[in-house]
This record gives sequence, C-alpha cells and structure tokens, in this order.
Amino acid sequence: MEDSELLVLFREPASREKAYTAIVKKYQERLYWHIRRMVVGHDDANDVLQNVFIRVWNSLENFREDSKLYTWLYRVATNECLTFLEQQKRKASVPLGDVEEGLSNQVRADKDFDAGKIEWKLQLAIQRLPEKQRLVFNLRYYDEMPYEEMSRVLETSEGALKASYHHAVKKIEDYLINH
Repeated sequence: MEDSELLVLFREPASREKAYTAIVKKYQERLYWHIRRMVVGHDDANDVLQNVFIRVWNSLENFREDSKLYTWLYRVATNECLTFLEQQKRKASVPLGDVEEGLSNQVRADKDFDAGKIEWKLQLAIQRLPEKQRLVFNLRYYDEMPYEEMSRVLETSEGALKASYHHAVKKIEDYLINH
C-alpha cells in the first residue's frame, strides 16, 4: 500500500490502528537498523524504536506531507537517537570522546566480534566518529540516502552534509589503515 493511502486510512478513526500497524510493518526494520547504527546496542535500539513509534502515533495526524513519510520517519528516528545519546552523555557525565569510546566498547563486546574482519574494523571506525559525522556517514553509506533527502531529514544544507561525509570517510580510511 502506498504511503498516501496509509495516511488517508490513518486519518479515519475506524481504520487508524490498521493503518498505523501497516506503517510500523513497512518501516520497522529500516528504522531499526538506522537507529542501531547510531546507538549500537540491540536493546537500546529497540527502546529508541519504541519511542519513535510512540511519537509517530501521537504526531502522525498532524503530518503535513511537506516531505515523504519515509523522510519524516527518519527525522523522528534521528531526533530520538540524538536525544538518547544526549541522555547517555548526561547520565555518564563524561566527555564526548569517552562516550564514543563506550560505543566502540559495545561493538567489541558483541558475541560475534572478530577484530580481524573488516566489517568489525569498519564499525569500530564509525563509532569513533563525532556524532554528526557518524549520522551522515550511516545515512549515506548504509541507507544510500541522497544528499537532498538527507538535507530534509537533518535540516542541514547539502554542502555541509557533503563536507561531513567527506571528513567521515577520511577519518575511517585513516583508522582502517592505521589499526
């Protein structure tokens, strides 16, 4: 079912829950992986995803369709990730670098972690990036999101996003070469 049809159904009280369930099923996995790449841990990603869908339920009626539903959902998910990471920083009362190191440690703690495999090295490199660069890299590299759409999701200029992505790639390359 097309997003526009789902939105029409959502706005009808009799079909609201059915439409919401369809939206959750359609976007749940994509949003989970977007969130997981930001917060790393499975349990944390599930918690953030649950918050995203609560927010969607409460806000979807007011969605003006200025952007695609997918873009709006990613914006909600991204904002929830950033809120979660900010709360983690405040709880820990540690400098940002220590939070990034903590994310790297979560990657290393994964039961399937093998430091000799390139995908794990890539994950370690990504977790060492500053928050904004990590977000931009994940959206571009994993989600293959065009800069134009990313600009709407993150409410940032395309030029700034391209620069962030470029810096992220350079830092990742440097990490992969030197570790």
